[in-house]
Formats: sequence, C-alpha cells, structure tokens
Amino acid sequence: MTNKRLVLTTASSQEEARKLANALLERRVAACVNILPKIDSIYRWKDKVEVTQEFLLLIKTTQSAMEKLRDAIQELHSYEIPECIVLPIEDGSETYLKWIDESVK
Repeated sequence: MTNKRLVLTTASSQEEARKLANALLERRVAACVNILPKIDSIYRWKDKVEVTQEFLLLIKTTQSAMEKLRDAIQELHSYEIPECIVLPIEDGSETYLKWIDESVK
C-alpha cells in the first residue's frame, strides 16, 4: 500500500470539469486529473430518480493532500453535495508514484 490516492468526482459540464481540474493543479493538491467525457449517471436525488450526463474526474493525489483537496472540491463545485470518493493506490510504477509526490505539495 502507498500513500497515494485516486479521487473520483463528477461535474455537470466539460467547462466545470476543466475549471475544477485546473484549480486543483494550481493549488497543488493534485498531480494529474483525467476527465472522462459524457458519462451517463443515474442516481436518486430528493426522492426522485435522475438521469444526467456528467464528466468524471480521476484525480491523482496523496493522502496528506486529501483534506485540502476535499475542501477545494466542496468550495469550487456547483453541486450541493459533490461526489468525493477516495480509493487507495496499492501499488504502481515507482517513478510515477514519486512524480505524484513531487507534484503535490
């Protein structure tokens, strides 16, 4: 197990996804953000089933940056309750994992 994390969040538009990604990188709480376009999301919200198209962000970071990253998502996001799911990165390329450390401060 490493101290690296993969964080998932969604955005309502490509513009919002890019804005979030850029802000996270500028704040140095993320090393890299991949944006997957136009995913179909089906979810329950306020006792109704909703179907929308969203953009999925895959955010690479460290455990020590998680609190600031979580706070930034909450601050910058347009959703009332933005998704913020954290997955541990158990292993990976040693040089890539080192690069994450160097990119996140």
